[in-house]
Amino acid sequence: MQFAKDIEKEESFLLNTVKETLNFAKNKTTSIEVSVKKTIGISVNIRNSIVENVEFNTDGGLFLTVYNKFSKGSVSSKDFSLNGIKKMFNIAFDISKHSSSDFFSGLPDIKLLCYRTIDLDLFHPWVFNVENAIKLATISEKAAFKFDKRIVNSEGSFFNSHITINVFGNSLGMLGKYTSTRYSIYNCMIARDKHSMQRDFNYSIARNIDDLEKSETLGKKTAARVLSRLGARKIHTMKSPVIFSSEISHMFFSHLVSAISGDNVYQKSTFLIDDLKKKIFPEWLNIEENPHLKKGLGSKPFDSEGVETKNKYIIQNGILQTWLLNSYNSRKLQLSSTGNSGGIHNWLVSSNNISFEELLKKMHQGLLITELMGQGVDIVSGNYSRGAIGFWIQNGKIAYPVHEITISGNLRSMWNNIINISNDVDIRNNIQCGSVLLSEIQVSGN
Repeated sequence: MQFAKDIEKEESFLLNTVKETLNFAKNKTTSIEVSVKKTIGISVNIRNSIVENVEFNTDGGLFLTVYNKFSKGSVSSKDFSLNGIKKMFNIAFDISKHSSSDFFSGLPDIKLLCYRTIDLDLFHPWVFNVENAIKLATISEKAAFKFDKRIVNSEGSFFNSHITINVFGNSLGMLGKYTSTRYSIYNCMIARDKHSMQRDFNYSIARNIDDLEKSETLGKKTAARVLSRLGARKIHTMKSPVIFSSEISHMFFSHLVSAISGDNVYQKSTFLIDDLKKKIFPEWLNIEENPHLKKGLGSKPFDSEGVETKNKYIIQNGILQTWLLNSYNSRKLQLSSTGNSGGIHNWLVSSNNISFEELLKKMHQGLLITELMGQGVDIVSGNYSRGAIGFWIQNGKIAYPVHEITISGNLRSMWNNIINISNDVDIRNNIQCGSVLLSEIQVSGN
């Protein structure tokens, strides 16, 4: 109870800090925006039941941007005092006087700002307790060791608990705040047999600690995952059907985020520059952005410029519906901000009424990818090349694990080659998606 009151007190203090900053600048001839972010939390790292690290975190900053006509000055500080605020404003104003004029800079359109309170059920406080945090991490690791004698070592088990307070205001009268919690538990184990040694990991993340996967269950799943990797083989170079498992399929769609971001669009540094309102996915595929999803990991009432977030289709019936725009690049493109300053908010990729097991049967033979490595993706050309680990599928069932392979292609053809998406949706990421079956991709092995 006292902990919740302490958070309320901190919220009130940060809200008053933003108000004071806006009031100080009220009589100035400039436009300003102010944001304050403070994070409070604890992180615990144990390995082989030994506590290696315990961190208490309380970090915050005030970020102020001054728009002097079409010139911009930005500063940040950890000094929330009135004198500190005055110094920040004067420094930002001086910076703006020496900055080049840019017609496209400035505050968002007043009609787009968030002036209403939206409850997204993001705040579920848990009193920070080191002993309980250590216990949660330890149980996960011990369960993995107990699962099988071939589990021989641990790369660490982690537990994190954080509260973040966000307050934003500007000289157009917008003043809003939201507070969120985030809990996560992570476990990475090493398995060995007579012929090889492998590692694998698992994790759980949620807004409410009660929604985390049980530590013991997580540890057992981690053990099962790493054991399934023992005996991994190389495969021959070929073209093959491929499935991106649900745990990594969000990475496959994350490249779309970069390809349609406003900065890349107005700079014409994306291979999708001419594809707005055109079909780039199969016609049955939809991607909806839902920033108001209750307890959503990407849920926000407003973006980093104070623009109200709204539900929208990114992809509808396979057709690209919108760019992802903030105020600056939207003006460059003579469009309106889409409320995506700072990133995306809960992309929900449509899935079909088919299970993961049925998806394997549908592929019959091919490559199931469970881990990707490297960053070999060129958004200008769409060319794609990444290291991969997974399993070879034979007759619709897992035959054996594979490693040391590279997959390559072009995102445009890869997206069009999507055959199906199963209903095993992974909700642990900002992009929520099931496992994705592609008809063909280049696989490089031996």
